[in-house]
Amino acid sequence: VQLQASGGGLVQAGGSLRLSCAASGSILDISDMGWYRQAPGKQRELVATIDRIGSANYGDFAKGRFTISRDNANTVYLQMNSLKPEDTAVYYCKGVIVRALYAAWEDYWGQGTLVTVSS
Repeated sequence: VQLQASGGGLVQAGGSLRLSCAASGSILDISDMGWYRQAPGKQRELVATIDRIGSANYGDFAKGRFTISRDNANTVYLQMNSLKPEDTAVYYCKGVIVRALYAAWEDYWGQGTLVTVSS
């Protein structure tokens, strides 16, 4: 199983970016997908998650600025608007995935994509 994240980059404060993450490989089903971020010297934190029926959950800092979406079972997006310098971090996607019948659900992580917001 692989989760491939893309869309990071350098943007000025107030700008926007859209991150994408696609899961591939031997997958029977995916329940929740989500985005987390880790800034230098800080712990990884929740950005947003979305379940298979589209119910979303956001970290407080993301509410009103970020939108998570999912266009099929295996791809998740994060639209980030009104970006601030404090949003600078490596953004990781995660999927809760089961690979086969009677197998356990497991967390799989993407490789991370760097978002840098300049002031």
